[in-house]
Amino acid sequence: MKANQVRQVADDVFYVRGTNVNWYLLRDGAELTLVDAGYPGDAASVEASVRLIGHRPEDVRAILVTHAHVDHLGAVGRFHSRYGTPVYCDPIEVGHARRDYLEQVPVRTVVASAWRPGVLPWAVRAARSGGTSDVRVPQAQPFPTNSALDLPGHPVPVPTHGHTSGHTAFQLPSVGAVLTGDALVTGHPTSRRSGPQRLPAMFDHDRQRSWTALDQLAELAGDLVLPGHGQPWPGSISDAVGVARTAEEPRQHTG
Repeated sequence: MKANQVRQVADDVFYVRGTNVNWYLLRDGAELTLVDAGYPGDAASVEASVRLIGHRPEDVRAILVTHAHVDHLGAVGRFHSRYGTPVYCDPIEVGHARRDYLEQVPVRTVVASAWRPGVLPWAVRAARSGGTSDVRVPQAQPFPTNSALDLPGHPVPVPTHGHTSGHTAFQLPSVGAVLTGDALVTGHPTSRRSGPQRLPAMFDHDRQRSWTALDQLAELAGDLVLPGHGQPWPGSISDAVGVARTAEEPRQHTG
């Protein structure tokens, strides 16, 4: 983990760039909230990012999971086993995190899409980072409340179901930011576009619901978009949703 992979993007909010995926650290004094946890191959980097901002892994009060895809769970087991860190996600996503069922893009779908620009290099790097690992989080718990969580950053869970059945975004009202997870990203190695967008269709469990999830995001107040993939986007969340919709609407009949 290099220092230039960690950047403060708002008061006490840190963006960290991992292996084609992001995680975030929310600080309140001596304590932190970790939002998402990279690929399994990023586990040491997640811990290093905590130290790079002057904290210890023990300072992480909790891990919040936007959704239980393997590229967002990588360091969860490490933090729980070493430091007893609790893990929270949407009640619907708990079963997914525990692997009672799986809503990950199938390998056969990736192979069938390997001819598309960027897919093969992304797939190779993902596999090398543990993307095909069987990552389970048996200790996953539902959020203790649907309102602002009593954790550093006071994140507010926002149901944005579709990418997975229990996908969640997090609003940070104190700094005017929204952690959008994979409901709205600003780039991905398998996309030719940059800027606000949905991930390619093969990654969504329910493509139509992921379109509807943009409605929930558009209603939020915030002028900083912090996605699960791609760079932070300085602009209102409603404008970001508008950019994503405008780019995609002409081809909705095919998706």
